[in-house]
Parts: sequence; C-alpha cells; structure tokens
Amino acid sequence: MPLIAARYGKERVRVLRLVREGDHHIPRELTLSVMLTGAFDAAWTEGDNRASIATDSVKNIVNVTAARNPALDAEAFVTALAKVLLDTYPQIDTVAIEAEETRWRRHAVEGVPHGHTFTRDGNGYGFVVLAADRTGSSLRSGLRGFTFMKTTQSGWTGFVDDRYRTLPDATDRIAATSMDATWSWSATPSDYEILNARILAILLRVFGTTYSRGIQDSMYRMGEAALAEVPELADIAFVMPNKHYLPIDLRPFGLDHANAIFQPTDEPYGRIEATIGRRG
Repeated sequence: MPLIAARYGKERVRVLRLVREGDHHIPRELTLSVMLTGAFDAAWTEGDNRASIATDSVKNIVNVTAARNPALDAEAFVTALAKVLLDTYPQIDTVAIEAEETRWRRHAVEGVPHGHTFTRDGNGYGFVVLAADRTGSSLRSGLRGFTFMKTTQSGWTGFVDDRYRTLPDATDRIAATSMDATWSWSATPSDYEILNARILAILLRVFGTTYSRGIQDSMYRMGEAALAEVPELADIAFVMPNKHYLPIDLRPFGLDHANAIFQPTDEPYGRIEATIGRRG
C-alpha cells in the first residue's frame, strides 16, 4: 500500500521570552506547533528511524532559538526557527509552524505604566450573584478568570523541607494567576461599575508594586487594601491558582538561562483560596 501523505512534529510547545531592560520588562509568550515533512517515509513503511528527528529535539530547538532571539516578534521568531531546522537537517523538505501568542498588556498603576506588572489581553469576565427572599437580599460582585502576572518581585521560601520536597527556594520568580474574586456589599454604592473598577485597580496595585512572599501573602494584602479603601465592602473572597513559568535548563546547549526563558505550564497547579472580612 502506498503512503500517500505523512508528517510529524511537536505540538503545544510553550515558551516565554523575557527581555529585561532594568526594571522595564517585556514578556513574549508563544504556544507553537512545529510540523515537518521530508525523507521520513521509512519510519512509517519500514520502522526505520535513522532519518527521524526526535520531537523532543524539536522542542529543544524552539527553546534554544528563543534563548538566542529573546526580542524578536512572533513573525520574526517563527522565521528564525524554521531557518534553524532547515539549516540543521537536510532531510527536512518543509517546516509548518503555527504560533499562538498570549498577549500581555502592561498595567498602569495610578496612570503610570508599570515596569513588570501585566494583565492578559481579552481578560476575564464580570460576575454577579444575588440571593433574595421576601425579607431582603444579598448581592455579591466580582471577576472570574482575570489573569495577571509580574515578572519579578516575587518569591517562595522557607516552606516545609522534608524528604518529599524537590522545589528549591526562590527569591525572584515570575508570579502569575488567573483570579476569581468575589466581594460582598455591606452598603449600596452610588455606582457599582465605578467601584468595581476601583476594587480591581486596588488589587492590581498591591500585587504589582509590593514584594510577594507567596500568592497567600499577596492575596491577604490585596484583600486588606480593598476593604480599607472601599467602605461599602463587607468581605472579599479569592481563588487564585498558580500559573507556573518554569526556568528552562539550557546548560546542555551551552547557554545560560539568564532568568529569561521559561516554560509556561498550567497543570498541575497550586490552588490558593481565602476570604478576608472586616473585624466584628
């Protein structure tokens, strides 16, 4: 039987390139599909893998190309990646690359663009829940899936050190989360929309401008600030899963990570929850 068509490659290769210009950071996050055609038919028809390139090698080439080209835009990056593959392997005829870009928008704190705090473009959605009976009602507002990160000023140290621990202490890491936040009203504000926007601005200001000793630490201080500055709030509840950005080890390729090339990963993730309310 003839082999009519065949190709292979690596799907969902995720990489974050981080350019650091002092306190001004520029994140570029891509999820890539890299597919190859060429002189690989024998791998299908004869079980002969001598011409085959491991898909793990394709992933490594993405990461090495990212480390060597941290500042390229998406179009220039995929062009550079295809050139590396074609120049390295004569058995490749064509390279097909699709890259989905996660766009991070620089967050402004009190009108000033912040150097290392970002919100995801096309972000989250508003949330309202009402419980009512003939005696009254309770109203809660909030956000679901609001995603943000900061690329420095975050750590996680001093946690339990036992025979199951493999994670090292970190004093400078990327902190990112997709936040669900719900707040209860103790009084009716003059304008829900304006006050909801103010609450989000308070949460992001605290997150972005203060050092985080962990999501728990930031979460508590974010809630404290919202309650202190918005008297109409009764309490605020958070669910904030970690969105991990793991440093990619480039030492096998003679390259220094330089705290600039990361693998984004969503699963498994830490899930952190808390409710902060007023003291009685």
